Amino acid sequence: MVLKFWRILTRALSCGRPRNRKYGRRLALNLFRKCCAEFIGAFAIVFGGCGAVAIDQISGGAITHYGVATVFGLIVMTMIYATGHISGAHFNPAVTLGFALTRHFPVREIIPYIAAQCLGAILASGIHRVTLAPMVGGALNYGVTRPLDGQFSTAVIYEFVLTFMLMMVIVAVATDYRAVGQMAGLAIGGTVWFEAMFAGPICGASMNPARSLGPALISGQLETMPAYIVGPVLGALCGALCYQFIRCDDSSGDPASGCC
Repeated sequence: MVLKFWRILTRALSCGRPRNRKYGRRLALNLFRKCCAEFIGAFAIVFGGCGAVAIDQISGGAITHYGVATVFGLIVMTMIYATGHISGAHFNPAVTLGFALTRHFPVREIIPYIAAQCLGAILASGIHRVTLAPMVGGALNYGVTRPLDGQFSTAVIYEFVLTFMLMMVIVAVATDYRAVGQMAGLAIGGTVWFEAMFAGPICGASMNPARSLGPALISGQLETMPAYIVGPVLGALCGALCYQFIRCDDSSGDPASGCC
C-alpha cells in the first residue's frame, strides 16, 4: 500500500517534466525525507510540550505554567536547528499554507507536509494516552487547547493574533536575507515562548492546528477544534502577506534596493 502511494506520488511530481523515472524517484524520495523531518518535528512539539502539560498534572504542578511555556519554546527552537535545513521546519499546517500563499513553498507539497505534521502530533498524543493516562486513572490533561471562557470567538481572535505575530517572525527570518537567518531558531522559539507565557491561560496559545489536533483527537475532545484551525490558518496567511507588503522590495523585486 505504501509502495503504491509513492508510485502515484512519483508520477504526480514528474508531471510536466521530462519523463525520467530516476528524476521522479529522486523527487519523491526527497519529499519523503522532508515529510519525515516534519513528522519528527511535530511529534517532538506535542510529545514534549503537551507531555509537559500532562506531567504537570500528574506531579501536582511541579512543572508550572512557566515551565510548560519554556518547554514549548525550547522544543521549537531545537527542532528548527535540527531539521530546518532539511524541510524548512514548518511543523505547522498554518505555516505551510502561509509559505505556499506567498510562493515560498510548492503547492504540490502542501498535502504531504500537513499529513506528516498531523500524524506526528497524533502519534505523540497516542503515546501519552498509553503511558501517562493510567497514572491518573485515565483522566489525563493531554494539552487540549480550549478558550478560558468557552467562547469560539475568544479562541479565534487570540489564535489569529498570536499566529499572525509568529508568522511575521518566521517569514522574516526564513525568506528575507536582511534578517539574521542563523538566529531563526532562537527568534521563533522565543516568540512561541513569550506568546505561550501570556496567552496560554486564555486560549492555550496553540498557533498550530496539528498541535491542537493530536490531543483533541486522542482525548475525544473535538468541540473547540474548529477554532484552532480557523484562527491559526487565517493568522498565518495574513501574517505572511503582511510581511510581504512591508519588506520594502523595490519595483524590480530586489530587496537590496528597498527602503531599508
